[in-house]
Amino acid sequence: MEILSTSSLLSPPISAPNPRNAYAKKPILHIPSSPRIAPLLSTQRSSNSQIVTAVSPTTVESSAPPYQEVGAEKREEKFEWYEQWYPVWAVCDLDKTRPHARKVIGIDVVVWWDRNENAWKVFEDSCPHRLAPLSEGRIDRWGRLQCVYHGWCFGADGDCKFIPQATRDGPPIHNAKKACVAVYPSCVQNGILWFWPNSDPHYKDIHSKIKPHYIPELDDPSFANTTLMSRELGYGYEVLIENLMDPAHVPYAHHGIMRTGRVVESLKADREGGTPLEIGVQKVDVNGYTSKQIYGDNYFIAPCLYYAYFSPVAGQSTDKASSEVVLPPIPPEKTAMLVFLCIPVSPGRSRLIYAVPRNFAVWMDRIVPRWIYHIRQNLILDSDLYLLHVEERKLMKDVGPMNWQKACYVPTKSDALIVAFRRWLNKYGGAQVDWRGKYTGELPPTPPREQLFDRYWTHTVGCSSCSVAYKRLNALVIALQVVSIASIAAVAAAKQGAITIAARCSLASMAVLCFVASKWLSHFIYKTFRYHDYDHAFC
Repeated sequence: MEILSTSSLLSPPISAPNPRNAYAKKPILHIPSSPRIAPLLSTQRSSNSQIVTAVSPTTVESSAPPYQEVGAEKREEKFEWYEQWYPVWAVCDLDKTRPHARKVIGIDVVVWWDRNENAWKVFEDSCPHRLAPLSEGRIDRWGRLQCVYHGWCFGADGDCKFIPQATRDGPPIHNAKKACVAVYPSCVQNGILWFWPNSDPHYKDIHSKIKPHYIPELDDPSFANTTLMSRELGYGYEVLIENLMDPAHVPYAHHGIMRTGRVVESLKADREGGTPLEIGVQKVDVNGYTSKQIYGDNYFIAPCLYYAYFSPVAGQSTDKASSEVVLPPIPPEKTAMLVFLCIPVSPGRSRLIYAVPRNFAVWMDRIVPRWIYHIRQNLILDSDLYLLHVEERKLMKDVGPMNWQKACYVPTKSDALIVAFRRWLNKYGGAQVDWRGKYTGELPPTPPREQLFDRYWTHTVGCSSCSVAYKRLNALVIALQVVSIASIAAVAAAKQGAITIAARCSLASMAVLCFVASKWLSHFIYKTFRYHDYDHAFC
């Protein structure tokens, strides 16, 4: 087997046998007036895959014939950003009674539930009349999407159903092509709404030919999946994926929040217990790559999906101490997963849809509300948010995305996945997301910390569980304050001798306790649902 250094991962790609068949291709679909459509990917787990391991640049070994260079046609292969399925939002967090505004890969879309067809629809978020956002509209009593600027109504196919200002006995101007709204193909899979970012009619039935990558564990009733959440982030898609592929930062950036395995004293060099990590990367091609870590298999399915299996069987190691360092506590013969859907929104903005399905301790999800899980998940995202926000701006300002490898020194195996992603991005994706000229390339300025770390607009409002908890807990705060005031008023209004001293003391104690509880709960609500900063100096 040929061993490559991390720096060599940025050189021209290699071709290797792939027993996993991780990127088996379906026949390419040819559609008139359209470039190539990316093939459907199918991934299967295997325990005996050949891997390419990233090691230090000075180490080169070979136990198998060298891999052959790919042909010229392979080197010219290009990743088509607008011929892919993109996740939009978790369906459980979408309200069927109103339209929702979302932005994906620079496209403003409106998501709404068509009760006439019992399906979610994704339209361009712009009324053809005067370009008002349809996401600010409503769903009328006939189940049509209505623009609230002038009342124009649209059906499931984007056709205009009604123009209030048109005369009833005049020509049917609502049937004109210019009166229609652009409709994007969409589908629901794994509890996620997906859309195809091309409204050309040729793609109307694209779902029957190409489907988003399927993860069966997300639909398996034997797996707990209440941790599913969505979050908007103040840094870009590229930095988001790199961060999720980087296990080495966990004990440092998330110290005290995320629990890793026990580190034996003989391996500890610092408080956090960071250690060398064995990460192997299979060949990088236009569809992504597969990797193997000591605790399980990892897959990057371009452009959005990165997921990993955590299993004692998959993580079997001859070095018991090393496996204990990395492997989180999982019952024998059980499986847990990390599923990340990384969505480009705009330069400097991204969206993460995150799930941790597991087939053990499922009973906890029947007891613990979903929003409780989101507290810790939001804290994890907040604890390295500022680091990534600044890192992205330094990279763009100093060297630009094409020169990432010149600015960053990545000599260890723990960086193999990040290097592989940058290699994929540089080789096939044009070094960055193709925004099709919608942006200048400049990142937005750094906002105040209260805005950068905001949780309310980036998560709470869009989460059905957290938004309900936020309203109910605020109602509880008001109730506690009312009880506190009423208790004090009762003591003050009572005539001398009307109530006993013991009763007076009880009412006064209740007033104090309710007041203190309301203050504590208000602080908890603010930190949980609105804003929580993170200071690494005192963690």
